Amino acid sequence: MRVVQFGAGRIGKIHAGNIADHPRSELVGIVDPVADAASALAAEHGAQALGLEEALARDDVDAVVVASATNVHADQIEAAASAGKAVFCEKPIDLSVERVEAVVDHLARHPVPFMLAFNRRFDPNFRRLWEQVQAGAIGEVEMVTILSRDPGAPPVDYIRVSGGLYRDMMIHDFDIARWLVGEDFTAVQAMGSVMVDPAIGAAGDVDTAVVTLSTDSGKLVNISNSRRASYGYDQRIEVHGS
Repeated sequence: MRVVQFGAGRIGKIHAGNIADHPRSELVGIVDPVADAASALAAEHGAQALGLEEALARDDVDAVVVASATNVHADQIEAAASAGKAVFCEKPIDLSVERVEAVVDHLARHPVPFMLAFNRRFDPNFRRLWEQVQAGAIGEVEMVTILSRDPGAPPVDYIRVSGGLYRDMMIHDFDIARWLVGEDFTAVQAMGSVMVDPAIGAAGDVDTAVVTLSTDSGKLVNISNSRRASYGYDQRIEVHGS
């Protein structure tokens, strides 16, 4: 599979390396408004720095990875789908529900393979836990505790357009919680603070947060997030049942 990637930033560097290293994919090009960033990442993996329209017009491109800033995801998804390219997009699609719904409608009119990057459902450990829950190994789910801590905060320029911790980082935990509990949440309590970097607070976000979710049946989920873990990436989960 020949792939073009939109975005040469923090997550883009990770995706580009994975695409280039996979035996069944080839990184053809990098698209980024910062020309030097696109050229540097492309050169690192033997690809080309391309313009968006140029990339989508190429017949030898099978798929697009959208790893750009959140505020351009929706437009780039629609452009790639219109060009008949399969799309893998970093979350979220957009910060507006109305804009997300418009993208869904666009994909219905231009059907291409599309996936949003909720990668934890495919992690072997998370998958094994879900399978055990489905098999009734712990009885009925009563409580879920999720802890997510990143090694360090992303650049403040990224945070300003990301939608903030809840929609950029904790969104993964919301997805996993819903997946494990199997019910819609009907009540939410959230508390957040700035403990890592005052610049994050100045940008209108928090870097440390705790959220409690509950369903109509009484199932509870507690999620703890921090943009800092001095010992490295930390991801833990516990499911308590009857």
